[in-house]
Amino acid sequence: MTQPILEIENLQTYFFTDRGEVPAVDRVSLSISEGEILGLVGESGCGKSVTSLSIMGLIPSPPGRIVGGQIRFRGENLVGAGERRMRKIRGNQIAMIFQEPMTSLNPVYTIGDQISEVVRIHTKATKRAARLRSVEMLKKVGIPRAEAIVDEYPHQLSGGMRQRVMIALAMACNPKLLIADEPTTALDVTIQAQILDLMRALNRESGTAILLITHDLGVVAEICDRVAVMYAGNIVEEGDVRTILKHPAHPYTIGLINSIPKLEEKKQRLYSIPGNVPTPGELAAGCRFAPRCESAMEKCCVQMPELTQAGAGHMSRCWLNN
Repeated sequence: MTQPILEIENLQTYFFTDRGEVPAVDRVSLSISEGEILGLVGESGCGKSVTSLSIMGLIPSPPGRIVGGQIRFRGENLVGAGERRMRKIRGNQIAMIFQEPMTSLNPVYTIGDQISEVVRIHTKATKRAARLRSVEMLKKVGIPRAEAIVDEYPHQLSGGMRQRVMIALAMACNPKLLIADEPTTALDVTIQAQILDLMRALNRESGTAILLITHDLGVVAEICDRVAVMYAGNIVEEGDVRTILKHPAHPYTIGLINSIPKLEEKKQRLYSIPGNVPTPGELAAGCRFAPRCESAMEKCCVQMPELTQAGAGHMSRCWLNN
């Protein structure tokens, strides 16, 4: 494996509200190597998107703030980096595909203007060169009539086309790291497959590392090299995709996999993990999954387990593996 391009160590991102501190991300550690695709998986509200916004330096302050840990990109700690420095990195070395393309694209500017702006800010290209680069990127992500699309507005495009535009926008300056936050949500299955194929091709051709945030284990199995499973602000399991899907060690991961419908099995009712994800402001002592875990012991409700080795390159945060 090549050198890590991104290293997150004990990241703590809290939100300060009238009801007190809300630990949205609590002691998260991750690393992504050059050219690797890492999947970050978990239910809604577990802290995946807050982790990505922390990397980008886009946590709204107030009420949010990174209160601890480090985010090292190519050796440089981005925690505490000034806004001027982050603007040079964002869109240039680290790019992000946001969850909802309709709200992420500016409705009053043409597609070409929005891609050209990123190119001109980071490469000092001329207006003409930036437009040519915009057309080139639209073609690269498989958009037909690219020369005409550059002069159209977001509302004139379908959801799948807008998502392709978001990828073109993110890749315009050949970033070293691409963060994709639920890039296939709300798209139909055929468009989802095309978007995943496109991201895989960009990763292969450009060597861009990708952090793919999703709740869909099928997407992870399709595209990722490694996967980290997140629950209530913590990483509870991490390893290569084959190991995690074939031999999951944490009860939460086992529950996620068991809840996937299988074509060869006929069941009256699909499996679901009992209970609900705790809200970040109401976390109990001990393992955060304990109230929903069918294998919970007394120790689980008192003491938080650490991430420990569950196999070669396989980590799990569970007392059953300690």
